[in-house]
Amino acid sequence: MLLNDRIKAFSELGKFLSQFKSTGYEKVNAIHHNDDFFDKMLHKITTAVHHNGWFTEENVLFSLEQWSNALTENSLKDWLSPYALEKIEPKTVGIVMAGNIPLVGFHDFLSVLISGHHVLVKQSSNDNQLLPFLASYLIAIEHRFEASIKFTSEKFKNFDAVIATGSDNTSRYFEYYFGKVPNIIRKNRNSVAILTGNETKEQLEVLGKDIFRYYGLGCRSVSKLMVPKEYNFDSFFKAIYPYHDVVNSAKYANNYDYNKAVYLMSNYKLFENGFLMLKEDEGYASPIATLFYETYDSKDQLNKKIKSDSEKIQCVVGLDFSPECIEFGETQSPQLSDYADGIDIIEFLTKIN
Repeated sequence: MLLNDRIKAFSELGKFLSQFKSTGYEKVNAIHHNDDFFDKMLHKITTAVHHNGWFTEENVLFSLEQWSNALTENSLKDWLSPYALEKIEPKTVGIVMAGNIPLVGFHDFLSVLISGHHVLVKQSSNDNQLLPFLASYLIAIEHRFEASIKFTSEKFKNFDAVIATGSDNTSRYFEYYFGKVPNIIRKNRNSVAILTGNETKEQLEVLGKDIFRYYGLGCRSVSKLMVPKEYNFDSFFKAIYPYHDVVNSAKYANNYDYNKAVYLMSNYKLFENGFLMLKEDEGYASPIATLFYETYDSKDQLNKKIKSDSEKIQCVVGLDFSPECIEFGETQSPQLSDYADGIDIIEFLTKIN
C-alpha cells in the first residue's frame, strides 16, 4: 500500500465513526459497508459498557467522537507531512495497551499501521471490545490491512519493536522483556492545572471536563491543581458544580466514600463539596474522586517544580504559564501530533531497522 491508500482507509473509518455521537446515532447510507457494520457497532458499544463498569455510554461515545474528528483526510495528511514514510521497510511492532479509558491505545495502533508497519496488539482485558471491531472495519475498507494486523493474548513472539504502556511497576518488566529491541515504554503520568486566581467562571467550568471526563482515569485527566498561597477555592467549587451528577455512578460514589473515610481517619485536612475532595499533597496520582493540590509562591518557583517533575506530568493546563500549556477544557481532545510522554512515535517508527 502507498501512504495515500492508508490515509484513505483511516479517513473512511473516521467517517464511519462520525455516525456515533453523544448527541445520538445517525446512520448515513453513503458510508462504505454500513449495512454490514452499523448495527454491529451499536452492539459493540453496548458490550464495551457492560464489560467495564467505568466505560459509560457517554464516555465511549466521547472517545469515538474524538477519533472521528481526528481521522479526516486533511488532518492525517497534515500530521504525516513532515515524515518520510513512502519507503518504510515494514517491520512488526508489538503494542501493549493499557485499559484505563476507551480506545486508549488507538493512537499507537493508528501510528504503526499508517506508517507502513505491521502491528501485533496485546490489549488489556478492560478494553478489548472496540478495537478489534474497528480493525475489522478497516480491513473491509482496505483488505491489504488484513496481513498487517494481529491481536494476541499471549506473550509476544517475532517482533522487531515495541510500544508498551503500563504502570511504574510494569515498566520494569517491560524494560527487562523488551529491552533488546527498539522500544517506547510508558510509565505513570498525570496532568496538572495551574490556577492563578484570575480565571473566569467559564474557564473553571470547562476545567471540569479535564477533571471528570473518564472519571479522571486517563493520563490526560487533571489530577492536581497548582494554586497560589491563600487561594480561595470557593469560585472553583461553584464553577464545577454542574458536574455533580458524577457521584451518581455507584463506582465513583464508592471511591468517594472510601477515600473520604480514609482521609478523615488519618486527620487529613480536606476541602470537599459532596462529589470531589481536595487534599494538599506533593504527589500527582490522586485517587478517584480526589484532586491533590499544592501551593506556589512565584512563577519561577512553579516553573522549577514543573520542570523537575516533568517525567510525572502528561499535560499542563493553564493561562500563559508556558507555550506548551493546554487551554482549559481541552486535555481530552488531543491532536494527532500530541504524542504521549512527548515522544514522537512516527519519528520512532521511521528509524526501526
